[in-house]
Amino acid sequence: MKQGILSDILDYANRANPYPLYEELRKTPVFHDGEGPYVISTYYDIQSLLHDPRLSSEARNLAASAGDPLAEGEDEGAAALPPSFLKLDPPEHDRLRRMTNRPFGPPHSPHRIDDMREDLHGIVGNLIDNLGDPGNIDLVDQFAYPFPVTMICRLLGVPREDEPRFHVWADTLAASLDPDPGADPKERDKTTHDARMELGMYLAGLIEERRKNPGEDMLSQLAVGHGQDETMSTMELLSTAALLLIAGHETTVNLITNGMLTLLRNPDVLRQLRETPGLAVPMVEELLRFEPPVQLLPQRTPLVDIEVRGVTIPKGSSMWLVLASGNRDPNRFENPDRFDPYRKDIQHLGLGSGIHSCFGAPLARLEAQLALTELARRLENPRLIEDPPPYRQNAVLRGPRHLRITCDGVRPA
Repeated sequence: MKQGILSDILDYANRANPYPLYEELRKTPVFHDGEGPYVISTYYDIQSLLHDPRLSSEARNLAASAGDPLAEGEDEGAAALPPSFLKLDPPEHDRLRRMTNRPFGPPHSPHRIDDMREDLHGIVGNLIDNLGDPGNIDLVDQFAYPFPVTMICRLLGVPREDEPRFHVWADTLAASLDPDPGADPKERDKTTHDARMELGMYLAGLIEERRKNPGEDMLSQLAVGHGQDETMSTMELLSTAALLLIAGHETTVNLITNGMLTLLRNPDVLRQLRETPGLAVPMVEELLRFEPPVQLLPQRTPLVDIEVRGVTIPKGSSMWLVLASGNRDPNRFENPDRFDPYRKDIQHLGLGSGIHSCFGAPLARLEAQLALTELARRLENPRLIEDPPPYRQNAVLRGPRHLRITCDGVRPA
């Protein structure tokens, strides 16, 4: 294997199709070039490591980031908040995730997601109604971006009149995750910092108001808490709300956009979805395997020396777990490079696994199922204007930055 394969994976020139590189990477299941991260690329190894308590997600346990091209730096805005539970280990991870889950899902809030169906249908229908010229639609800007952020606002209990402000903040913070190489970095950093501060101040005010006058929304329930041991501090709550906004938004945008791109490349499946809406459930699972919105997890660190495939990975080393490569591992999936919504066994890694499995998975699945079903049903003869489309710069959160399509018309709701 050539030494530059990690550079090739991160190279924007390969963003549209990194899967041949992952195939090459799997020939060396534990890849290390001597100074960079240890890269794990096969399904069973990744699955095992995601459940291994010897692996840490906390940056403080990383001995050195030298040689890791995805080593994360702390900026002024990020340092102002404590890390979210996504970047914590037990027991703090478990405490914060447990509190966040109480108003979100079973066993305490078993109907939260299902009760959102009417809202979801309404948002999807309204966005499709307002797509404008059917001959020139950008599904990212006009549909996939506004849909999940609107839904997160409803989930948190953001007043309807304030939702446009959230859209601006979400777009700005998303751009910071996927920087334009031609933009002025100082100006970009200032814009990101200002957006983060404005969002934080707004959320702090909303949290204070919800503590005085709680409602049925998720933010109210998190703000009120359940006893001294089950109450977040204001800073923890701010960090959690920001995580729900950014992580929940970005991954869902990619899931919907990658999904529609895959359907347009597989018109028979698109037709089947239009005729049989129930196909959406297994189809979204296959999409999570075939084109996962999160390609790799670059922040894992062994707390002790561990051995994988006979290779000793020293304590404190940087590790990458390449989920998208594991999802195409022929030792786990038959014909892994074929998109097959009728696949019988789709135990994919698209939403992670173990204690850090995707917190918002139930909502993301439902959003993608409804969005793709309605797009298939209402767009008449949709076609791609550009294939491959222009992709985002980000190699971790991989998806088209724009998805321009044309269709013969939009069917009424």
